[in-house]
Amino acid sequence: MTALDASEVCRLLGGWTTGSATLTDDLVAALVELIDAGLVPAGALLPPQRRLATALLVSRGTVTSAYESLEARGYLATNRGSGSRVRSARGQLHGRPSGRLFSFTSAPGDVIDLSTGALPASPIAADVLARPRTELTAYLATDGYFPAGLPVLRQAIADQYTRDGLPTRSQQILVTSGAQQATWLAVTSLAGSGDLVLTEEPTYRGALEVLRSTDARAEGIPLAGGGLDVEQVRHALSRKPQALFCQTAIHNPTGRSMKDGSRTELATLINDAGLTTIEDTCSADLTLAGPPVARTLAGLVDPELLVTVGSTSKLFWGGVRIGWIRASETRIHGLVELRKAVDLASSVADQLVAVELIARTDLARHQRRTMLTEALAATEAELRCAYPDWHWNPIDGGSGLWVDTGQDAVALAERGKRAGVRVAAGPGFSTYDGQRTFLRLPVWHEPTMLRAGLTALSS
Repeated sequence: MTALDASEVCRLLGGWTTGSATLTDDLVAALVELIDAGLVPAGALLPPQRRLATALLVSRGTVTSAYESLEARGYLATNRGSGSRVRSARGQLHGRPSGRLFSFTSAPGDVIDLSTGALPASPIAADVLARPRTELTAYLATDGYFPAGLPVLRQAIADQYTRDGLPTRSQQILVTSGAQQATWLAVTSLAGSGDLVLTEEPTYRGALEVLRSTDARAEGIPLAGGGLDVEQVRHALSRKPQALFCQTAIHNPTGRSMKDGSRTELATLINDAGLTTIEDTCSADLTLAGPPVARTLAGLVDPELLVTVGSTSKLFWGGVRIGWIRASETRIHGLVELRKAVDLASSVADQLVAVELIARTDLARHQRRTMLTEALAATEAELRCAYPDWHWNPIDGGSGLWVDTGQDAVALAERGKRAGVRVAAGPGFSTYDGQRTFLRLPVWHEPTMLRAGLTALSS
């Protein structure tokens, strides 16, 4: 369990007072933002009240009241004698949105949000969504609940895999309400409290949220040459991991792709060890060069060991809440039962939209590649102009850059927040609160908006 000292919390808080509210309210708001953004991780012990009060130059009563407020809102669990711990599964109904989900809520109009790589709707999505949904009529006589997904959509997803060179049956597909639900189902089915799950370091923020919500132990394996360091995975097997979560196609947040030889070596290791693996392929369609879809572990790993997560969000639009899992038929049966305990089925209307979208996958891939290639060039030009000392590796695909600022990116993010700019600092993508000099910046914003955000950030 991570124990934060008072000086570390002070550094993370930065200039937390606003002058427009009580000190207690300001402290609560600042701590909420740090927790929601993952900068104070789930399970972390906050400093004792007296020490934090001394470090912040406020009364102990201010800190006591702030901790009590955070506990009442579900952010902290306080036990006499053992301190105040950040809760691993927070259920706040009225918390202010921030962190990864900030952009998916009603952000203030004067905030420039550079904290997410989520893309706007593709031209194909706009076209399909503008059409009347006459095909929905055929389903109105049913109860509308299809826990494994509409048969027509399961078949459409399977057919697309087959066209991409991976023969797939519809029985190997489970349709979910987005990739985040798919990831939750996959992780929850494999790992529980205290179980060890290996993942990349850094890795996708949404996966870390899922792992924390299940109280699993996430161990980050460093990247080497764009993908997992296979030797480090081999060494980690001695610690008996329950599962591996990885992205060998297009990695989020780095935008790199694992080299074919390394991927094959990883697959051999997975097969030999019998290590169940969850592979997130949501960005696999967003390649900038080479094949229209990036290579994955599918076809290399024993189908009984592999759970593949996919989504319509990156290629088409996040507003169509459709994701899926590809796995063995036996595993799909178990996942359907798990899914029914929390969500009986996905929207029939969204699933029918997804059928039309998936039928136009080839064109959508071409459109996204053209858009991202042009946007990347403009974004890199703006970054070189605004911050010539920042560095990043060329990306193979995806919608963001993993930028090494050479400075404390957490402090930079805090300064940006006060200037009306949201950026995602590296610790939010880390299993151990590392990556502290990195920012993940989206590449798709209009140059004028990006320039305004970078200018405000520098001020």
